[in-house]
Amino acid sequence: MPTREELTNKIQNEKRSRGLSWKTIAEGIGPGSAIFYTAALLGQMTLTKAEAENAAKLLGLSEVEAAILTEPPYRGSLATLPPTDPLIYRFYELVQTYGTTWKALIEEEFGDGIMSAIDFDMHIEREPNPKGDRVKINMSGKFLSYKRY
Repeated sequence: MPTREELTNKIQNEKRSRGLSWKTIAEGIGPGSAIFYTAALLGQMTLTKAEAENAAKLLGLSEVEAAILTEPPYRGSLATLPPTDPLIYRFYELVQTYGTTWKALIEEEFGDGIMSAIDFDMHIEREPNPKGDRVKINMSGKFLSYKRY
């Protein structure tokens, strides 16, 4: 049985060899978010049985590999902190620079709590700009108050 890391590598190789985009793969899996499906195929989320079967057909995966896609993963894909990949590092840098500001503004608006990463939506899109296209990321998470006991 392959490890989850080996399956992720196989999925990336199949994507590359078949000339597929993550968006195209997501459309073949189901009606859900391309971000969610990509995260699942990279080992960070789970697919339903039907979604995993669709992914298996599209990517030439076995029944066992499809079943692995339905199992809860060990989340947290960064091998080192701070991250060394420049694109991922910029998100780390954003949290380092603006994290306390986000916290202060969210707590001022909502109170003492957190923004859920479980009950969460995200959209990524290209925003044309004459100075160079921009990356637009919209994140929305349910606010969860800390429980008093």
